[in-house]
Parts: sequence; C-alpha cells; structure tokens
Amino acid sequence: MDKGYSLKQDFGTERPVKKGYSIKQNFKKELPMHIMLIPAVVLCLIYAYGPMFGIIMAFQDFQPYLGFLKSPWIGWENFEYIFHLPDFGQIFYNTLLIAISKVILGLLVPLILALLLNEVRKVLFSRIIQTSVFLPYFLSWAVLGGVIFEIFSLNGPVNALLEFFHLEPIMFMGSNGWFRSIIIGSDVWKGMGYNMIIFLAAIVGINPSLYEAAQVDGATRWKQMWHITLPGILPIVILLATLSIGNILNAGFDQILILYNPTVYEGADVIDTFVYRLGLFDQQYAPAAAVGLFKSVISLGLVGLSYYLAYRYTDYRIF
Repeated sequence: MDKGYSLKQDFGTERPVKKGYSIKQNFKKELPMHIMLIPAVVLCLIYAYGPMFGIIMAFQDFQPYLGFLKSPWIGWENFEYIFHLPDFGQIFYNTLLIAISKVILGLLVPLILALLLNEVRKVLFSRIIQTSVFLPYFLSWAVLGGVIFEIFSLNGPVNALLEFFHLEPIMFMGSNGWFRSIIIGSDVWKGMGYNMIIFLAAIVGINPSLYEAAQVDGATRWKQMWHITLPGILPIVILLATLSIGNILNAGFDQILILYNPTVYEGADVIDTFVYRLGLFDQQYAPAAAVGLFKSVISLGLVGLSYYLAYRYTDYRIF
C-alpha cells in the first residue's frame, strides 16, 4: 500500500484513508452535494418545521382575529379541558384498540401468507397471488372506501349472502361493533401485500443448503418451515414489529374519515378524527391543538423507543 495511505477501522472493516485529508478538504469535495440539498432543506424548514410555531395555540385562548402573538396565554387549561371531556377516554381507547389490532394483524397475516406462498411450487400461480394481494396497496382510501361501502351496504353482496341463508341483513356501516372490525380488516387487507413482499425477500435470503441438509436428515416441510424459515426471518419480523411501535396512536385518519359516520362515533372515533372535528367543525382551535400536541408527544416517545429497541435487538441503524 502507498505510504500516503493508512488503514482505518470502519464498522468492522478496514479501508484505505489518505493521511492528512482534512475536514476542510472533505467539505470542499462534497460542496456540490450540499448545494443540491439546499432546496430540499428550505422546503422542509418551511412546510415541516415552520407550522410547528402553531403549537403555542395549545397554551392560548386562541382567537383567529388576534393571531398567535396577541391571543391570551392560559397555560394548561386546554389540556385540563380535553382530559375532562366525557368522550376523550373512549376516543383514546378506540385509538389504542384499532391501532394495536392493525399492527398485530398487519404483521401476522402477511407472515402467514408469505410462509404459505413459499411452499407453492407453481411459479406462475405464486406470481398471480402476489400481484393480486399487492394490488390494493397502490389504491387510495378514496377508491377503496367506495368499494367497502358497496360490499357491506344493505343491498351489498355480504347481506345478499346472509339473506340466501335466511338470516337478517346487518347494517354493517352503522354498527359500532361491526364497523370497528371492518376498519381493522380492510386496513390489513390493503397493506398486507407490502409486508408479504418483505417477508418473501427475507425468505429468499436464507441459505438453501440449510434446507438441503434438513431434507437429508428427513425433516418434513413443516419442520423445515418451523426450524429454518421462521428463525431465518425472525430478525426482520422483530424489526418490523419494533418499528411499528411508533404508529400505536396512528389508527388511520384518512381511512376512518372516509368510512365513518355519526352513528359509529362511539366505536370508531379516534384522536385524529376527533381533532379534525373539534378544530374545523366546532372551531375550538386551541383545544384541538392541545389534543394534537398530546398525541405528538406520546408518538415521539414511542418512535424513539421503537428505534432504540430496533437497534438493541436487531442492530438496526437509521444512518
């Protein structure tokens, strides 16, 4: 190796680094890339960080005609107000129940589907199933909402099937119990194709010689799946599960807003839809900002926890 280079340890590997390569020289070399980032950074500051100034509404008796600077400061009164609302406890419970159910089923269903597809030996059939399952992921809730309304309406195919078996039709979209199940099930159906592809990619990365050795030892397909496939993709499962912790309070605003109605507020109203109605319909801007800030603070802590657990147990790094 040339005398002008030395070996430097970098994440467990050694690479040549030129001696005397200063920070100034490094910055000058990367200056064009920094310049290319300026428009993106400016847009991020304006549209992502600039609106955060509105957080002060949560501590004010905000009046639109007075603005942020002249509205009277009331401290924690908005938080006391929202915590004492009779519906807030139910809304928080709905948010946790729907979000946690989506996270669990959103991992379990794609995992089972990926394991089943991995056992299919007909490549064409497997490709057709993968495409069919993945297709809803690309459709918006504005489109899928109409499809769900048609399927579960009083004159839809589900109630037609019930009538065929001489059962009474059910108003699915107006029942608190049924509506919550539809919300969770439709979200899992829409997103399961994405995680399924991730799990299939992880399965493909397993060393084929492990399966060959298991076959020589007389292991059945079930035992190969249980002792080779599942342990092989377990780090990916743990990674996705830990990263999902940060979405515990994100129960799906756009989906619920499109599908729900006043008759199912008790079982389907979540924090995001509550903030939407409280701020835009009731024009209680300050309490709505307080609810949003409450959710954001908890979500920030959960996101930090999820990334720490992902780093701790799967050695996952964001950079």
